[in-house]
Amino acid sequence: MIEDIHTHNSAAHGAVISVNPWEYSPRQGALYSVGIHPWRLKAVAGPIPDFELLEDIAGRENVVMIGETGIDKLHEPDVEYQITVLRRHVELSEQLGKPLILHCVRASNELCALHKALRPSQPWIIHGFRNNANVARRLLDAGFYLSYGEFFNIDALNATPHDRLLAETDESQRPINDIISHIARCRNEDARETTAHICDNIRSLLKIS
Repeated sequence: MIEDIHTHNSAAHGAVISVNPWEYSPRQGALYSVGIHPWRLKAVAGPIPDFELLEDIAGRENVVMIGETGIDKLHEPDVEYQITVLRRHVELSEQLGKPLILHCVRASNELCALHKALRPSQPWIIHGFRNNANVARRLLDAGFYLSYGEFFNIDALNATPHDRLLAETDESQRPINDIISHIARCRNEDARETTAHICDNIRSLLKIS
């Protein structure tokens, strides 16, 4: 049973482990998302560094999502280059039929515009969502899933319907069941009910029977 859609803990169980392609060292039975994080980009002329390695790894059976990738306006390189790299990840997601998991910092407008322009068939997930309810509704209306971790805006959480709700540990030391229990309390729900919704969503996203 997968409860945690996004973690950087390589020893985690019941989770999708997120790594950059050069960090990929698979553990038997574990599931991965693989992508080039925007913080690890360096704007250079010519091909995107490490993208051939990403393409080689991304098709493997234990890689169930592409990313994390995305846009971070508070971090170099420039936004246009980040979007260029993101577009390549979108192409890979569509080619392989695997969902895309996104890092988004002050870039919800850009992501919504890109989603509208590209009209992807694969789901897009915003990980570690901490923005307000208005931004949450805009992303939800555009078709995104929202994943919540240790810290979040309660109004945004409560604006997220059950069928778009996900949970994650990311880099937190708290176990996923603690995070989901906190999410459930903030939604005035039973933790078992919230866990069931999250697990159902993950099974649907990852095509797990």
